[in-house]
Amino acid sequence: MPYNHKPTQYWRPYIDKPYTPLYPFGFGLSYSTYKYENLRLSKNEISNTESLIASVDVNNTSKIAGEEIVQFYLNDKIRSVKQPVKELKGFKRITLKAGEKQTVTFNIEPKMLKFYDRKMNWSSEPGEFLVLIGKSSDDKDLKKISFQLK
Repeated sequence: MPYNHKPTQYWRPYIDKPYTPLYPFGFGLSYSTYKYENLRLSKNEISNTESLIASVDVNNTSKIAGEEIVQFYLNDKIRSVKQPVKELKGFKRITLKAGEKQTVTFNIEPKMLKFYDRKMNWSSEPGEFLVLIGKSSDDKDLKKISFQLK
């Protein structure tokens, strides 16, 4: 199942085996390990013309230096048109020394919240958005926080 499937897509109750991919999108092997913590937003509520900043602290918890690709996804909780459960909106490659911590930020712009509605107009709708940041598209690898669009 792709990471950006629609909420009811790929539902097959007659299959008793998991239908998940062997590796999630963004999966990578490394000799270093990383801890994501303190996900925060610059604002909890914005208008459809405002931007906000999402920040997360990434800590290299291993004894050697390494590179990590921090992925940023968005999910609109309720839209008039069915949307994927998460959409990749950005990523950043960072290099961390052993034990080093770095804050990674993503700018959430109004255009990232838009989609084609039923009349094929490029627009956004008020509601709750979920910010997901982590090392892969797998839900267990993602930190989550939400904000409101007025």
